[in-house]
Amino acid sequence: MTLPATGASFTPSWHAELDLGYARFGDSTRPIQRRHKGPLRVQKHLYAEGPEVCQHIIVHPPGGIAGGDRLDICASVGRDAWAQITSPGAAKWYRASAPAYQQLEVRVAAGATLEWLPQETIIFSAAQAELSTAIDLEGDARLFYWDVVALGRPASGERFDLGHFQARLDIRRDGRLLWHERQRITGGDGLLDSPIGLDGQPVFATLLVTGEIDNDLLERCRALPHDVRGDLSQLPGLLVARCLAAEALLARGWLIELWKLLRPALLGREAVSPRIWST
Repeated sequence: MTLPATGASFTPSWHAELDLGYARFGDSTRPIQRRHKGPLRVQKHLYAEGPEVCQHIIVHPPGGIAGGDRLDICASVGRDAWAQITSPGAAKWYRASAPAYQQLEVRVAAGATLEWLPQETIIFSAAQAELSTAIDLEGDARLFYWDVVALGRPASGERFDLGHFQARLDIRRDGRLLWHERQRITGGDGLLDSPIGLDGQPVFATLLVTGEIDNDLLERCRALPHDVRGDLSQLPGLLVARCLAAEALLARGWLIELWKLLRPALLGREAVSPRIWST
């Protein structure tokens, strides 16, 4: 039997979901929820720093995100628990004829800590990447968050000439908005090379951490040797760091050095780099 032609094209896509939950039991943080649907998982939980900090590595087995794909991630960190979430490598968003989506929703209870420390996101030219992140903090909950975005693949001679990248980030504490940001970057736009835009740098990164530091530590952070164009700003209850870079490794290296300085001061623990970052 021959099916009638409809003129419509079929684009296979993945809809993946991941729902994580953490709770404190005595001196230990343990995962109490680990539900997944589709190709999105976490590896076995790790305790590189002892039982208080539960580390998870989010894995997306297909290795890249194509047009029509949707990733939905939810995480809930219960009272006094501490979760550290990272990834095994770069997230790659491929060229596509349709948008692909990622939605992240996080709740961090009073007394709890979340470190959201993924490796870089690479947006191929002609990709259509749309990301949305909502983080709700309760009471004195603490957050250490970063993201690194690389547009195109300069090492392969690919500029971000087509497609788009858009992102929304909202952070609230007890319902009050602490941070709201929207970005939309269109391939080939003049802002990619403009001094008031990305100034020709294909990589940009943001770090946001709750709390406040003194001027001495702020200057130590600013004095870190680095090959990026970056700086920090102390806002009421929130420290913000941003940079532009020629390569994702340079931006991520700068963020890691900041994390090593800021984590003891703001979270009360020395920084122990996840082993996955060295593989």
